[in-house]
Amino acid sequence: MTSKLQTTMNHRNLLVLAGALAVMAGGLRHELAAAPAAPTTLTLAGQQLEAAYAEQLKALQAEISKVVPTVDEGKNSALQAAREAVKKSKADIAAAQKPLDNIAGAAGLVGHRKNKWIAGAQKGIAAAEAALKAATTDAQREAAKKDLAHWQENLKAGEKALVESQAALDAAKADEPKHIQARKAAQTALDDATAAELKAAKDLLAAVEPFLASDKLDAKLVKCAVLSDATPKALAEFAQQGKERESMVEKLLADTATMKAMLAAGGAKNGKFGEAMQIYTEIQKASPRAKDGVFQRLALATCLEHAVPVNQDTPKTATNASAVVDPVKRYLHFEKAHLSGELDPAFKDMSVWELRNVVNGDEPDEMLAWGREMLRNYRPDHVLNPNYGWRYSAAVTTDVKYGSQNVKDDLPELHRYQNIIKNGGVCGRRAFFGRFILRCFGIPTLARPQKGHAALARWTPNGWVINLGAGWGYSGAKGVMEMTDADFLLETQARKRPAEYEKALRACWAGDALGQPKYVSMKPASGGFWSNLAQFQKMGIVADVKPVQLAAQGTELGEANESAEVRARALVKAEVTEADKKVAVGPNGVITIPAAACGGAQILGSFGGGHQLFSGSGAIAFEVEVPGAGNYALTARVATVQDNPKLLLTANDAKEKVEIAVPYTIGMWQQTPPAQLTLAKGKNNLRLSRPEGSRGLAIKEFTLTPVK
Repeated sequence: MTSKLQTTMNHRNLLVLAGALAVMAGGLRHELAAAPAAPTTLTLAGQQLEAAYAEQLKALQAEISKVVPTVDEGKNSALQAAREAVKKSKADIAAAQKPLDNIAGAAGLVGHRKNKWIAGAQKGIAAAEAALKAATTDAQREAAKKDLAHWQENLKAGEKALVESQAALDAAKADEPKHIQARKAAQTALDDATAAELKAAKDLLAAVEPFLASDKLDAKLVKCAVLSDATPKALAEFAQQGKERESMVEKLLADTATMKAMLAAGGAKNGKFGEAMQIYTEIQKASPRAKDGVFQRLALATCLEHAVPVNQDTPKTATNASAVVDPVKRYLHFEKAHLSGELDPAFKDMSVWELRNVVNGDEPDEMLAWGREMLRNYRPDHVLNPNYGWRYSAAVTTDVKYGSQNVKDDLPELHRYQNIIKNGGVCGRRAFFGRFILRCFGIPTLARPQKGHAALARWTPNGWVINLGAGWGYSGAKGVMEMTDADFLLETQARKRPAEYEKALRACWAGDALGQPKYVSMKPASGGFWSNLAQFQKMGIVADVKPVQLAAQGTELGEANESAEVRARALVKAEVTEADKKVAVGPNGVITIPAAACGGAQILGSFGGGHQLFSGSGAIAFEVEVPGAGNYALTARVATVQDNPKLLLTANDAKEKVEIAVPYTIGMWQQTPPAQLTLAKGKNNLRLSRPEGSRGLAIKEFTLTPVK
């Protein structure tokens, strides 16, 4: 079935530990927001089913409550006291941090005055002066003078504000050493309090270790947890719609292994276990491969995420497209892509919990296929990037231009993600594209919003990392998957130790069976005894492993463009031999010049075989020998994801340049229209120039065809 990381657990205890854990915790349930469904009226048969499910739940709760281990009151009291000490230490560290935050804010204001306000005014002055110099009419001169006066006043105001801000920063920094020492002392106190808290928790965990380590009650615990999460009423609403659905519920409630796997992966979205079981059944009917290994995990991930339908984003002109993603087709899409070798090599080892954040995108399946083909054609180096933290998603920094000025040019016949890479956007659109391209290749990814900005979190073999935003623990972050940063990292890291993590799951399910409230990450004082104990179990796992927290990637590029030089730089350069550069001449006189024979651009390995070049601004040059003088038609096989200016071709340093139109290919390979030029017999030097600021251009080869 699934890996042990996805297996079940069960736990219990009548004691309720009031108050909750203000430390790292990792919500076990995949509770993602969705619009509430309209209430369903139960038929008579539905009412009978609800009563039957409720009776089963009640019986299980009663049976489980009798065997839950009791906890030594002394250990319980020690843990509560330790938690209070942590709470106080956290308040102390927040107070110590405040003046340092004020200093950082003052420094940020100085930076804004210099780099935004004053620099912007200087840029405006330069533009106004240039306009004044170029003006040819009185009206143009008057407008330029008015604009110049505006920017000069703006510059004065900025310089005045800078003086004031700098003075405030200097005053704040006078006591900075004292504040730094106070912050260090508060951190030491918090570290000590946290260690004492974890020790007290481990003492308590040791007392219930036999219960948490045993799978004897798993069948009852997981069934109770499913009935509790789904609720008897919601299960009855699903089951009353026909005998087939009713039998699906009965089959699920009798299948301990499947219930374990579902719960361990976070449960059905919004508790829709009946709907999840229906999708799971349909997937297994559609594919014989969906019964074990990665494909069974993929099937489980799909059914759990799509238990609440995922709205599908389609082009504006696709008026007949489905409003929601078809979960069976979504599963089949990724199954086929994996079998075809199109996904990341790590896909085969992903857990159900991880795969949920691959299959849950709003894009149609054909867009997932387009995303893979586009990137493999246009920027294969992003696909092969050895830096896992940037693999695939670095395409945002090289090709999704920051700024909203071109969003107006979005085409209604294109999908949103095709328009984003074509026309750019600010933080939201860029993060959306980053997550999209990661899903295309089977990499789990999640939204990571923060104050005034949108970023993304993504999986790597060494842990989850932030792209295009501030790192883990940033005070302005709004969490991931409805968890705080600390809790999300705790969840991901603890899951790497399946056997130990299973104990945390049992503790959580015991709390469910006893009707205790769940721990809610964004509400530190939430949760009952067992759900909090589950969090301490995870903390213990992570404390033993001591994982390294990965630094964010591209923080400085969240709201900025990469330089033109870096955008055009290959992440993975290809080795080129003399044989790779060989020009081919066909029997009809057609000459093919491979990309490897060209200079002035980055040479990359090509997924279609051979090589290709990638060019930003600048020139591309190559030498070609022709058998006879005459006219030739030059074409290039290109891939583009944005509108591109024409290529200007010069042959043998001629003064006259030939224009070659560059089509917008939406990332697919396409021939340019032919451009006619005259060549001399023997060697000819060809040079293609591109204006400054040109967007990316991938070229596979050039073709010269004799014009009769």
